[in-house]
Amino acid sequence: MLALMLLVESFFPARPWRVSRVKRLGFHGLVALLNQILMRFIFVPPLMWLATTVHAREWGIGPALGASGWVDVIVTLVLFDFFDYWMHRWNHNVPLLWRFHRTHHYDTHVDVTTTLRFHILEFAASTVFKASWILIWGPSMLAFVVFEIAITFYAMFHHANIRLGPLENIIRWVHMTPRLHAAHHTVAVRTRDNNYSTIFLWWDHMFGTFAEADDEDLKTLGLTEGRNSDLSLKWFWSAPVKLGP
Repeated sequence: MLALMLLVESFFPARPWRVSRVKRLGFHGLVALLNQILMRFIFVPPLMWLATTVHAREWGIGPALGASGWVDVIVTLVLFDFFDYWMHRWNHNVPLLWRFHRTHHYDTHVDVTTTLRFHILEFAASTVFKASWILIWGPSMLAFVVFEIAITFYAMFHHANIRLGPLENIIRWVHMTPRLHAAHHTVAVRTRDNNYSTIFLWWDHMFGTFAEADDEDLKTLGLTEGRNSDLSLKWFWSAPVKLGP
């Protein structure tokens, strides 16, 4: 999906690049590599163990209702995307969580590589959240893996710097689009504190956090601080500690 979106961005960009795409891919790729090394050894194994154990012991609402097979997969996808909406919203509204999530928002030009840009401590927090989701619903390993793949693919799609043209109004009936998610990355708070959905756009409509993208606002992405250091590893890792809330 990363390779596909990089290719599509080359032919249908929504915004001009002000920084080398190679430099952006190199920086965000390095961040992702470091994160993945830590994730594989620290966060993923206990989460997989928990998912396997919970489902095997038939804990959670899903097993209690007899959900299995594709019913389990579909409900897990929708339910966990709903939970993800709230986790994302809390990442903006809870000061401690925002300290780490804002490193994702420091990027002054949003494209598919921005999907790789997350602080490792945000992954730690998301692991705790996902553990609670697993305990609540009790999905099968297949259902949980399908959700993880889907949310990763959709995040790469709506972060991509692509212009959808006529498809924009069709896709947004159900899903988050790159234009709407770019609005979530503006300096302007009006749009930045809206459009939290990852897969299904329903949640923003349902909970009053949908905001239409504004062409003028879309010209300035990122945050007001650190605009000259968004591709600095030192700034990226230390900003949550050094900066105020």
